[in-house]
Amino acid sequence: MLDRLIQQATLQVLTPIFDPGFSESSFGFRPGRSAHGAAKQVQRIIRQGYAHVIDVDLSKFFDRVQHDLLMSCVSRKVHDKRLLKLIGRYLRAGVMVEGVLQPTPEGSPQGGPLSPMLSNILLDNMDKELERRGLKFVPGTDAQRWSADDFMIFVKSSQSAQRVFESVQRYVTQTLKLVVNQTKSRVTVAEGCEFLGFAFVSGRRATIKVAPKKLKAFKRRVKELTGRSRGISMKRRLTDLTRYLRGWIGYFGLARQLDEFSNLDGWIRRRIRMCYWKQWRYPRTKVRRLTKLGVDLDMAIKHAISRKGYWRMSRTPAMRYAMTNKWLQEQGLFSLKQRWSELAPLRGTA
Repeated sequence: MLDRLIQQATLQVLTPIFDPGFSESSFGFRPGRSAHGAAKQVQRIIRQGYAHVIDVDLSKFFDRVQHDLLMSCVSRKVHDKRLLKLIGRYLRAGVMVEGVLQPTPEGSPQGGPLSPMLSNILLDNMDKELERRGLKFVPGTDAQRWSADDFMIFVKSSQSAQRVFESVQRYVTQTLKLVVNQTKSRVTVAEGCEFLGFAFVSGRRATIKVAPKKLKAFKRRVKELTGRSRGISMKRRLTDLTRYLRGWIGYFGLARQLDEFSNLDGWIRRRIRMCYWKQWRYPRTKVRRLTKLGVDLDMAIKHAISRKGYWRMSRTPAMRYAMTNKWLQEQGLFSLKQRWSELAPLRGTA
């Protein structure tokens, strides 16, 4: 706790010194900036006709930062020897590997409050170099620049893209003393490119949508939260689900996919109906619950004794009549579509 307190205090001193000089294209770990701003910046660049993108990934960034180079960057604006010594000691503090202290002759500590600022200070050299060359770029945020290992450069032709890629690799290896991950780095077209969990489609329009792999991850997580065998109450299940859905749409609400979110709502409602059907368990309980919710007795009995699986039963007319959308909302089910509509100011003209 003391260690993090001192790092936070150091960060609060360094932020007003370095942050005003950072590139306008930098969004990661900066006051008043976010991943949404970076996504909108990508959209604006593609709309300006930049049809090709160089996606550069730095291999093991935090393990390969050169201490002398980083301290040289810090000392350009920080002249207090005590503070410089403190930062240097953090860099050389070592790490515990299976209970054994290992030295850190290079690299930067991860996970502390000070780590993102140090990465921004070093990579600001890259930002300034790209600006000097007149290139359009967006350093990663979220899963990328939050870990300081990814940035995207946009150009208008495939020939320019390959030329820029090669020159940027030389700068990264020779000047910053870092390594470009050849497996993950690539030159590709901007149409359909993915960044921060978003995909930019429809050519020059660059409509922001949720990346397909993020949708798959979303469905996988919802299935876990609505699994029939979790052994928890429906109240707890809906609370956990709402917490996840609210956070997810709070981030991906930037995407323009009303129909997709509406379809996801329908799929989630069906899964919740399935959970209720599983929880009611016995035919007698099912009949009592269905009739209480307004289902005709004969129809309730037919449903209760049916041998169809839970997933098939969740889509029957009686189930939808008994557990209406309004009823599910009253039980606490969160609506992605409704929250998406409320987030209109977030999207603006994106």
